[in-house]
Amino acid sequence: MARNPISIEVLETLDAIDRRGSFAKAAEELNKATSAISYAVQKLEEQLDIALFQRMGRRSVLTPAGRLILAEGRDILQTTRRLADKAKEVATGWEPRISIGLESLHSFPDFFNVINEFLQAFPTIEIDISECVLNGGWEALEQSRVDLLVGSPGPVPSQKGYRSVAIGRVELVPVIAAKHALASHASAKKQNIESVMRQLRRVVIHDTSFNGILRSEGLSSDGQMFYVQNMDQKIQAILAGIGIGNLPKHRIQGYLDKGVLLPLDIKQQDNAESFLAWKISNKGKGLRALTETLIIK
Repeated sequence: MARNPISIEVLETLDAIDRRGSFAKAAEELNKATSAISYAVQKLEEQLDIALFQRMGRRSVLTPAGRLILAEGRDILQTTRRLADKAKEVATGWEPRISIGLESLHSFPDFFNVINEFLQAFPTIEIDISECVLNGGWEALEQSRVDLLVGSPGPVPSQKGYRSVAIGRVELVPVIAAKHALASHASAKKQNIESVMRQLRRVVIHDTSFNGILRSEGLSSDGQMFYVQNMDQKIQAILAGIGIGNLPKHRIQGYLDKGVLLPLDIKQQDNAESFLAWKISNKGKGLRALTETLIIK
């Protein structure tokens, strides 16, 4: 059987070139000579009899065939990293990396202060954080894309083997920008607001779930939607006057105090309980130490 020319090393090389935009910058990241990077790519192209990169100005851009190899290759790289991490965890009981899904509604300053305290005590553990929205966090935990969820809204999925701890509620405030053309009407008393609400665009963060049922929390879905990827984008979109939406009070208190954002006098559901959650089967000592730190705080 012919030897497979696509090795882990060459996948790492392709990944670095794509991320950094040039062979020279990839060589710098990988601590190799640029000529060695060029040779590795050229050799793979010869063995596969295809072109992997094309020049566009000063950048090296993947061809369609190159993009296919890199897309599949990144899955392989992620799998091999997880394998190495698991092997180390089995040998020592301490995982080298903890992946955390951080709900977009959660208080970032409080969270990162706790993370800093944890890293002071355990400096060799790497932390990998991704932002989650609604069901996306629970899906990421189920698929083992994250080891720990912080601030995900309930209810906690049943019969999934999760350990969860309630960590309070995030106060959400429906708001409109003072600069919005309908702000004076929308922020008026309830008897005048119902007809205005139908004219207002809702700013909504995409649920980060890929396969599950998507959720939407807060304001009704009447009227047009404007979708964004994260909480920072949602805040800025509402500040710009694009539409209205629920925002965590701890993130916008300054705007409320200055009158830049105005609260809407509308009734909505009570804010959902937030949870810290992880799989019971995860026995990592680092995860246990981190969850204990987060629960205490």
